[in-house]
Amino acid sequence: MTTSTTTGRDDTAVSAPAGRPSPTRRFGTLALAAAVVVGLLLGYAGGLLTPSLTRPGDASVEAGFSRDMTTHHAQAVQMGLVAFQHGTDPEVRQIGLDIALAQQGEMGGMQAWLRSWELDPSGTQPRMAWMPGGQEMVRDGLMPGMATTEEMARLEAARGPEVDVLFLEMMIKHHIGGVHMIDGLLGASDETDVVRTAQTMKNTQQKDLVNLRNALERLRP
Repeated sequence: MTTSTTTGRDDTAVSAPAGRPSPTRRFGTLALAAAVVVGLLLGYAGGLLTPSLTRPGDASVEAGFSRDMTTHHAQAVQMGLVAFQHGTDPEVRQIGLDIALAQQGEMGGMQAWLRSWELDPSGTQPRMAWMPGGQEMVRDGLMPGMATTEEMARLEAARGPEVDVLFLEMMIKHHIGGVHMIDGLLGASDETDVVRTAQTMKNTQQKDLVNLRNALERLRP
């Protein structure tokens, strides 16, 4: 999939009024929004189709992980979309898009699990209570690797090459925290389907980390 917004036509053929996004950029944004929604729905459908012989309880490791990782993923999706829409490096834009689509699909799957277990999507347990020592990892309400409100504002306000570097730095930290949370689930759950999906998440994020670090090494001043 290409993320380029170039149409291949003469650049003077279509122009947008000053201060407004080009028709191509607007079309790309609409297509991206549709793809994200489709990813969420496919993930949700996949989660509903996944058989389960047991039903984890409200305070279970599986329910806590699903709720907290959904929140963790939501920030990664937001960061990935910023990189895709405002990044300048083609590889960074592609990485951002890939992460946004993949994690949106995984969010749908985790929410489908909670629905199939007849559990509330948010629950009443504190953040990271499902993981031994997890609550000690929460800082100012943020789970491991998550960016602060100020950091997210800086990323969204950035333009040019600064977007690329900021995204890479923040997503590396974000993924490291996510892998740590996945390890907590893998060490405590015996739900085959949940463990299998979590292992796939970990494998994907570890591959992402290789690409993120390589891109950062190439772009960092």
